[in-house]
Amino acid sequence: MKALTAFRSRLPPRSALLEAGAVVLTINVVGAVPAVVAGPDSAWFRGLEQPWFYPPEIAFPIVWTLLFTLMGIALWLVWRTPKVGRSRTVALGLFVAQMGFNVAWTPAFFGLENLLAGLAVIVVLWVLIVATIAAFERVDRRAALLLVPYLCWVSFATVLNYRLWQLNA
Repeated sequence: MKALTAFRSRLPPRSALLEAGAVVLTINVVGAVPAVVAGPDSAWFRGLEQPWFYPPEIAFPIVWTLLFTLMGIALWLVWRTPKVGRSRTVALGLFVAQMGFNVAWTPAFFGLENLLAGLAVIVVLWVLIVATIAAFERVDRRAALLLVPYLCWVSFATVLNYRLWQLNA
């Protein structure tokens, strides 16, 4: 019983958990909206030659839901950190910028049916993710670590986008 009480005392208050849940939900919704508007279900995309390492379609919604959830938790950790200088403001600004490029990739790639435009967007996204991780590290190390799987996936997606462009240019 003492162990359970000690565990509960380390948990954030219920209001903080609700706030974290709201941030996670918001990031998932913002991240998912572009796929609803323009996605891989087009005849154009199905007609592209795929590289041998193209993952099964089911992988994308599963991976992105997990990544958006981790991103939301990371954002919440940085957001709730008391302001200390400009570090938090810079970290939040970089997060918003990278999220903008994340959301822009789907319309550039699928909406415009332009592999090169998608590649340009994802390269900028990759740079912004690296910068966001570095900025988050200055505010909350846990938040920075939560973004590492996102960087890994976007690295893979960049190679995939590049290979799709190579095969279909």
